[in-house]
Formats: sequence, structure tokens, C-alpha cells
Amino acid sequence: MLYKLIYLLHLDYSWVNVFRYITFRTILSALSAMIISFFFGKWVIEKLRAMQIGQYIRDDGPPDHKSKAGTPTMGGCLILPAIIIPAICWADPTCIYVWVVIFVIISFGIIGFVDDYLKVVRKNSKGLSVLSKFSFQIIAALIAAIAIYCSPDFDPRLNLPFFKRVSPEISWGYIPLIVFIIVGASNAVNLTDGLDGLAISPLIVAFGSYLVFSYLAGHTKIAEYLQIPYVAGAGEISAICGAVVGAGLGFLWYNAYPAEIFMGDVGSLSLGAVLGTVAVITKQEIVLILVGGLFVFEALSVIFQVGYFKLTGGQRIFRMAPIHHHFELKGWPEPKVIVRFWIIAIILALFSFSTLKLR
Repeated sequence: MLYKLIYLLHLDYSWVNVFRYITFRTILSALSAMIISFFFGKWVIEKLRAMQIGQYIRDDGPPDHKSKAGTPTMGGCLILPAIIIPAICWADPTCIYVWVVIFVIISFGIIGFVDDYLKVVRKNSKGLSVLSKFSFQIIAALIAAIAIYCSPDFDPRLNLPFFKRVSPEISWGYIPLIVFIIVGASNAVNLTDGLDGLAISPLIVAFGSYLVFSYLAGHTKIAEYLQIPYVAGAGEISAICGAVVGAGLGFLWYNAYPAEIFMGDVGSLSLGAVLGTVAVITKQEIVLILVGGLFVFEALSVIFQVGYFKLTGGQRIFRMAPIHHHFELKGWPEPKVIVRFWIIAIILALFSFSTLKLR
């Protein structure tokens, strides 16, 4: 929105024309978000500490995590404004996809905020009930799904990576698929957020990847050359992805081991939901399995653990789920688990780019 006001001056000042370019605005968005996140980070930490909003540690968790009790949480309250403000300033306000993403980040942020509030402030260790949390997530995702599906340029054909001429049209079936992707990504990221910096760094990598995907999908000639679906307006999503990358880097400064602040559900639920939404808008939802493979792996470890536990009457596949706790209990130091998972996230993201040409 801000760039529209600045661009009004392009007739008097030729250099203002640079604001037309998505690449330039994406850089501004990333830098703005990083400055906001980094500059206000210490202030937010001090406020949360003064309000005694500290992390609750489960009794059945790894013993080493007891020292994390009381660390300020709900850091998503820092991350979300650091994303929304630059997104509104530097993305095109006439693009419907921009507002869909902003709606998702706000709605899922509210759900996470209420959950964190009940757990941390009200001292209710369970927070929102599972039914309530999923119900609110599905409603928010359904609104976003309908908005995306009903947008004028949306193509109801599913893009399958590695296959050039295979793109099945699923019509209205796209709506429940979008809901599943958004809610699934939201909870997968939430499950991953269990160690210092473990969730935010793969998120930075994932949104960096989708920054590229969104720019390519929104460029007619490049999309045609790569034989990927062209999505009018998708290029503007790169400015939002840039904002997430910038805000994530600023937050990581304080969230890196040993963490001074945790993002909480207000951050993890909303960022995961936005990742799923961006994947759908760019028509790279299947590629999300690769880009967000670490989150998928974490979520599957919980599903398999719970299912096996119930089927066998108490036996376990892993020492503890999500799987990052399994490696902790095997004796891996926390920083080693974190860095190795970061490496896996980067490798998966790089592999996802191969889908652009291997068709």
C-alpha cells in the first residue's frame, strides 16, 4: 500500500519507477520485517518476562528441558506484526491473494494466542481443547479456501511435480484439499516447535523457497518456459514470503540456542497455516511435501507413535515423539539435533527446486 503512494511520484522522480518491481519490494519487505523483529525483540522479551508469560514444560518431557521453564513465550506476538506491516506496505493491495494470506495469519494467530493465553496466563496446561482448536482452524481455513477457489484466475487443476502433462482437474474437491493443506501445515509446524530455533529456521528456508516459487508462478514468460502453472498476482506473495524470512531472521537472533524467547502457538500455528496457503496459491502444494519435509516427518512421527501405542497396548516406536525428542533421549545434545535438522531442511528445499525442470 505504501509503495502505491510512493509510486504516485514517478512522473516527477524517475527513480521511483524502481518500486514497480516485485524483486525490489520483496527486498524492502524482508529488510523492514527483519528490522522490526530485531529492534523490538528485546522490548517484547522484557514485557513478556514482566508479565510472567513463561513457557510451561511438561513433566513427561526430556529432563534437560526443565531449565527452559519460565522462558518468555508467545513470541509470535513479535513475529506477526513484523510480517503484516511490511506485507501491507510493500505488496500490491489490489491483489486478493495478499489479503487471503493476511487473513490466514491473523485468524490462526488469534487461535494460537487464545491457546497460549489459556495455557500460560490462566495456567491451564491443556489450553484449547483439541476439538475446539481444530474446529476454529477448519473454519478459518475453509474461508481462505473458498476465497482462493472463487478468485477469478484460480485454476482448479492440480499441478503434479515431475509430470509434464498430468494435471487432473478436481473442481470443488480443491476446497477440502486446501483446508487439509492449511490445517495440516499449521499443526505440523506447531509439533516441530519444541527446541530452540528448531521451527523458525526451517520456516525461513521454506518461505525462502516459496519466495522463488511465487515469483516464478507470477511471471508469464518464466512460468511458460518452466512449464509450471502461471498464477496472475502470485508474484505479490513473494513480498509476504520475504517478510516472513526477514521477521524469522530477526526472531532467530533471540530464539537461537539458548533461547531467550519461544514463538508459542500464536507463532507456530499461524506461520504453518501461511506456509500451506502460499503453497496452494502458487500451485506448488504437492511440492510442500518436499519443502516442508521436516515438518511432515515430525507430524508423521507423532501419528505413528500414537497409532502404534494404541494398537500394541503401550509399546512405542520412538523413545518420545515428536521425533526430535527421540534423538535427544538417545544422547544427542540439543544444538546437534537442531543444526542437523536445519541441514535436512536445506537439502529438501534444494531438492524441491529440481521439480521445476525434471518434468
